[in-house]
Amino acid sequence: MTSSQQTQELKSKIWQIANDVRGTVDGWDFKQYVLGALFYRFISENFSSHIEGGDDSIHYAELANDVITAEIKDDAIKTKGYFIYPDQLFGNVVANANGNENLNTDLAKIFTAIESSAIGYDSENDIKGLFADFDTTSNRLGNTVKDKNSRLASVLKGVAALDFGEFEENQIDLFGDAYEFLISNYAANAGKSGGEFFTPQHVSKLIAQLAMHGQKSVNKIYDPAAGSGSLLLQAKKHFDAHLIEEGFYGQEINHTTYNLARMNMFLHNVNYDKFNMKLGNTLTDPHFLDDKPFDAIVSNPPYSVKWIGSDDPTLINDDRFAPASVLAPKSKADFAFVLHCLNYLSGKGRAAIVCFPGIFYRGGAEQKIRKYLVDSNHVETVISLAPNLFYGTTIAVTILVLSKSKKDTRIQFIDASGEDFFKKETNNNVMKDDHLQKIMDMFSSKEDVEYIAKSERQDVIAANDYNLSISSYVEAKDTREVVDIIELNKEIKTTVAKINGLRSDIDKIVAEIEGDEA
Repeated sequence: MTSSQQTQELKSKIWQIANDVRGTVDGWDFKQYVLGALFYRFISENFSSHIEGGDDSIHYAELANDVITAEIKDDAIKTKGYFIYPDQLFGNVVANANGNENLNTDLAKIFTAIESSAIGYDSENDIKGLFADFDTTSNRLGNTVKDKNSRLASVLKGVAALDFGEFEENQIDLFGDAYEFLISNYAANAGKSGGEFFTPQHVSKLIAQLAMHGQKSVNKIYDPAAGSGSLLLQAKKHFDAHLIEEGFYGQEINHTTYNLARMNMFLHNVNYDKFNMKLGNTLTDPHFLDDKPFDAIVSNPPYSVKWIGSDDPTLINDDRFAPASVLAPKSKADFAFVLHCLNYLSGKGRAAIVCFPGIFYRGGAEQKIRKYLVDSNHVETVISLAPNLFYGTTIAVTILVLSKSKKDTRIQFIDASGEDFFKKETNNNVMKDDHLQKIMDMFSSKEDVEYIAKSERQDVIAANDYNLSISSYVEAKDTREVVDIIELNKEIKTTVAKINGLRSDIDKIVAEIEGDEA
């Protein structure tokens, strides 16, 4: 069996487990338990592997807690960010799960202990609250303690049965792939609510490539609306690790999704000292203001979400929004996220942001912001994608690429919404690697491609009221059938002659019939 087949078999099994053990509980509500159990197993095996250090004579899970010295614990926390005693390991808990009448409370104590182990260390904020959504006392698991324990045991044993092979060899990739697979499936089945925290991997890959294009290294990469961290992790997955020097940064407003993002980082072997995720409202309570600007920014912020806007008179003086001299509309915060990203971007950096198409042609404050972006020469490329690429919406979204190091003043427009840029699969359209490569080739060359790509001068865009819609600059291919008028007239003449002949024949037949009757 090939590695690809093994991965597919693993995905099939894990989704079956996720559905089997949840019973009557809604899948969206139950996702925390399957994802949490997968994370618990990962950090247990990851931690054991660290302590054993490749020494086959050491079996950490078999050791007694009291043999662990303070020095061992201190060193482990400084390195891994947390500590797990042998009897707290996933495998040891699973082994006794069915007969443990206190399973739900024991798990709660273990999760609290793991999080508490980081208190006072640099990793404290990265570990704090990681298991907050793995509520072992929730009535979602059952109305009685017995019912809760039974379902918890089923979840743990189901995840334990998954074959990840030897941890040191390939465990990390498989764990990360399994986690991403679960998140994407939950998102696909959750409709709009799922699409709010997960960007499909093929779109994430394109955004990461756009943001990092041409940069041999970046200091760090940032997502102001991080969701589950999928966009950030695509940068790690598709580029050599050394390219991203200081790690992955993000902010997320939803607490549950914030926890998913931090777990996702660990599961992709991004250690606590290489990521910095913050909880809060990016627009009104931004983090990282005092940090160095970012060389790469990726984002898929919520479309047309409401925000405080002009109701807070201090925002117009905010360094992020002041240069445009106007705030994004209170009913549509899209450009607030765009201006936030631009402010956080370094002089050599590039940002790739998924946007709602309406912001590129509407008037009012949005037009004034577009004028600022164009006149200050920060808009590099605008790319329209195919419809139905995202979960929960069929909208054909647009990617806005911002840069502070453009070599000329032209703006590139790419229409990647046609059939040459996607493949239909089940309920959604998907961009394959060859589709992404076509887009990246055009983005890199900046050459005009008939009906697809066009680079336009600033003065032309200014004369068009700063409209940045692709259709205003890229001529659509006329797919109507070309008609040869001369040939058509010949065909009509022949057809009329045939009709006249038929009429003459019919008249003769009618005359003969009338003569016979007379």
